[in-house]
Amino acid sequence: MRSFTAFSLLGFASIAAAHFQLQFPGPRGPFVEDDEPKFCDGFDNPATNRTQFPLSGGFYALNSEHPTWTVFTLLSNSSNPTKFSDFEQVTPFAQLNGEGVFCLPLDFSTSQNASSMGLKAGDNVTIQIEFVADDGRLFQCADLTLSDSVDIASAFSCTNASQQAGSGSGSSGSSGNSSDSGNSSSSGGGDSGATIETPSLKLAISLLGALGLALVFV
Repeated sequence: MRSFTAFSLLGFASIAAAHFQLQFPGPRGPFVEDDEPKFCDGFDNPATNRTQFPLSGGFYALNSEHPTWTVFTLLSNSSNPTKFSDFEQVTPFAQLNGEGVFCLPLDFSTSQNASSMGLKAGDNVTIQIEFVADDGRLFQCADLTLSDSVDIASAFSCTNASQQAGSGSGSSGSSGNSSDSGNSSSSGGGDSGATIETPSLKLAISLLGALGLALVFV
């Protein structure tokens, strides 16, 4: 029984230790592991050095430490958003497989919710990336100033890790179109019929425990 317990706890620790980090645009502050489940990774105030970001043809990049995960983007046009209700979902749910750096499209001109905000060059906005995996819902924010002329491809080179898109996923790459429809929220609103489909932590722990139990009796 001791071997079973130790093996199960070891498996759980390896799952719980996984994270994600926003690579581009630059996040509000340094990555804080313990604050990932909090609003904007625990950074409540906008950054003073906002990233110039295009109104159309944009993308964002993140580093995933999970083999399977779901991600989507929220947007606020408030100068100082302080709560989740200040944001609207502006990309569909994307379920992806693989670890490493991934680039995903973020085109405000093709997003219904973003278009309804009347965005224009010079506006200060904030995006919040919501990343859903075995260890729960994780968040990071980036503060932007919108532009109709900036070329972000010269600021960040997108090279995707090997990945395979899953159900309800949008295409990935340095540019592309993604759109949302209907009302949405950080908890998973309507978006082209897509739903979050991530592996169950309970199932993963059960499988680890079963394997550990098998090892005890070998």
